[in-house]
Order: sequence, then structure tokens, then C-alpha cells
Amino acid sequence: MLDHLSHALYTFPVFGLVGMKERPVRPLAVEDLVMAMIASFTDARLANRTVSIAGPEEMMLSEAVRRVGEVIERHPLYVRTPLAIQNLIAWVAELTMKIPLLSLAQLKILSEGIVEALPPCETLPQDLLPTTRFSAAQIQKRLPEPGPFGCSDLRCART
Repeated sequence: MLDHLSHALYTFPVFGLVGMKERPVRPLAVEDLVMAMIASFTDARLANRTVSIAGPEEMMLSEAVRRVGEVIERHPLYVRTPLAIQNLIAWVAELTMKIPLLSLAQLKILSEGIVEALPPCETLPQDLLPTTRFSAAQIQKRLPEPGPFGCSDLRCART
């Protein structure tokens, strides 16, 4: 999430928020996911179980985007964008970019909100629940090299 989000904020003066109705997200730190994955191999409490995992902090997608913008000192105009327009952006990005800025699958997930598993599943044991918050320090730690999207991100670019 941080890779594409930061590059988009470096590239565009306007950032299109997904849909006309705000949806929540629960950003999950990679290290929390890895801890749970390792536990799934070694902890008998997780044997033959399907569990959901999400970050410890629920926020609106726009808040997550703004937090990243604050850390990289980018403050675009945030505009709620109808899903039809976002679908067009995702479709064009999938056709033209090696790794799309936004994919149709990502758009579907973001437009529905991602805070709980469907169908409902068990949660991780309390001692394995994610604890890493989506803070400025955590964002800074995981950011890729700064810079905008460029020609090298296009499928037609020569490597």
C-alpha cells in the first residue's frame, strides 16, 4: 500500500478518494502478518483453523492516505471520485502499467471497506493480535525510495 500510495502522492496534484461514500480500512504491518504466519506453522492453537487478520487501528481510507501524505510532505487536493471514474482509471492502469497504480481487484476491495473477514472467521489468539499502529514512524520505516511514477513504470518502457 505504501509503495503505490507514496508514488501517487509524489506524481499527482489531485488524489481521487475511492467512491462517494467513505469506507474504513485497517492497515496491517508486514511484521505483524509475518508473526502470525510463523505462528500458524508452530502454534498448535492455530492448527486447522482459518483466522482473520487486520491491523489494530480502524480508520477511513482518506485518513490513511493523509497520514502518508503528511510523512512525505505532500498535500494534494483530495477529491471523492465516483466508482465509475475509478474503474476507468484502474482499467487504464492495468492496460498500461507493469504494476498498476490501481487494479480493478484493489478498487473492489477498497470500495467495500476492509475491516472484517467475510464470511466471519475466528480471530487470532489475544497474544498474536497485531499491535503495530499506522503511525508516522511506521509509515516512514516502510516507505520506498521517494519519487513519482515515471515512464519506466509503463508496459511499453524498454528495460
